[in-house]
Amino acid sequence: MPGAEPPVIRDLADRLWQAQLERIPIDPLTRSRPDLSVQDAYAIQTHNVQRRIAAGAALRGRKLGLTSPAMQELLGVSEPTFGVLFDDMFVLDGAETAHADLLQPRVEGEIAFRMGADLAGPGVSTAQALAAVDAVLPAIEIGDSRIVDWRIRLVDTVADNASSGRLVVGNPVTTGGFDLRLVGMLFHRNGVAIDSGAGAAVLGHPAQAVAWLANRLGELGSRLRAGDIVLSGALHRMVAVRPGDVVRAEFAHLGSVSVRFSNREPT
Repeated sequence: MPGAEPPVIRDLADRLWQAQLERIPIDPLTRSRPDLSVQDAYAIQTHNVQRRIAAGAALRGRKLGLTSPAMQELLGVSEPTFGVLFDDMFVLDGAETAHADLLQPRVEGEIAFRMGADLAGPGVSTAQALAAVDAVLPAIEIGDSRIVDWRIRLVDTVADNASSGRLVVGNPVTTGGFDLRLVGMLFHRNGVAIDSGAGAAVLGHPAQAVAWLANRLGELGSRLRAGDIVLSGALHRMVAVRPGDVVRAEFAHLGSVSVRFSNREPT
């Protein structure tokens, strides 16, 4: 268990931890601590990541957030954020997940990558990132927030593991033969198409998100590992879901992926 952090880091991490356990969102961390830095936020995230690993969860990859210029402008930032994916966050394609297990879920279609080799910065290019990838996958990220009404600022979402919840990935497709920037996506809720997007929405090229993440992790003495899944970022706006909803993302070249939100009791 982490124990060397300043008391404020542990206290704020505990608030997020309890919010998840009790399924009761809390006020933004920045409301009581407007002085928190992004570095503090990643320390809070790391505290709870280490806590989950100590409890038996296995790290399966990483997720990026704020990869669109519009979202960066909205929050007044100039680079993405990242969080951790654990083994218990993965939902099978076409399966059900309990809406009640989440606090306030929102969904978005994304392009995911499976790493075929370790990758760490500095100096990783988009081409080098693609060379280290062995498959591309259609994905739906199920975002969630421990912050009430998603009233998040940059520090709040970073501390909250980049507002992560769960994810669904489809069948892997080998890279090559098509331009990921031009891969179109149509997003459906309950059989109705409600939004669309394309790969270029993610930093101009979704593999650029992998390169950015490898370089950022390299600065922190870490790396992407072979086998890791990387969620590269949203291709469209986030969509709120209710119990009973079925959402599906259809991608050119990559196929489709779907998930149903059930009415069953929380586990």
